[in-house]
Amino acid sequence: MKGDKITRFSADVELIEWDAMDADGLDSDVPVHRGHLYYNDENLSLMSGVWDCTPFIRKMRPYNVNEFIYILEGSVTIELEDGSSTTISAGESFLIPKGLVCRWVQSEYVRKFFVIFSGAENVAHKDPTQFGIMAPKPSDAVTPVVIKDSSKIMGALPEQQHHIYYTDVTGQFTVSMWHSDAFERPVMESDHFELMCILEGEATVSDGAGNDQVIKPGDAVLVPQGVQYKWKSDVPVTKVYCAFSPNV
Repeated sequence: MKGDKITRFSADVELIEWDAMDADGLDSDVPVHRGHLYYNDENLSLMSGVWDCTPFIRKMRPYNVNEFIYILEGSVTIELEDGSSTTISAGESFLIPKGLVCRWVQSEYVRKFFVIFSGAENVAHKDPTQFGIMAPKPSDAVTPVVIKDSSKIMGALPEQQHHIYYTDVTGQFTVSMWHSDAFERPVMESDHFELMCILEGEATVSDGAGNDQVIKPGDAVLVPQGVQYKWKSDVPVTKVYCAFSPNV
């Protein structure tokens, strides 16, 4: 199942119970977890959706996928081998790079949006500890974006900045934060997959055929590769997003 349209993720979507976690990988009782996939491309080993789970603790071991997470409810603490830890709470996002040795400690119910990139070609960086746990904040330092193709902008070019937190070994999976002045882009075919989570401002994303989504802080919208996609914002916008641009 692939997503075939611009889709707003819903925190209240109906979830189904997933197969039980392997007890051998836990330092706690086996939890109950449920999910709903808005996007699943088995050929690309890419999936995205909503997940919730009762409390549990995962053993300290290498994380086996690249995963971007936006916490909707509850909190989770990620502990590293060096004794450091990062706690992420509702309204915050973070990324766990593949291969990072870590321990997932969840003392309460958690619900999240997620994007997972797995698969045989999804090798880990030689030293995932160089990244650690990345938790984007609107106040993080940014660098200017050079707009190379003005045909993608209607009217004056806006000032834009970004902060790229992570790109996987294959160069396909990226997590970034992006600031932009108000601007409008015409309807064009999206050349990549993107899950965007709005942190500040407001915008309208559309397929140009009546499927308009007004997105505000706290909203998450999926734009699959290949769909018709239009953006319009009348105020500055800050978003954190996970993008996937397949090499095939």
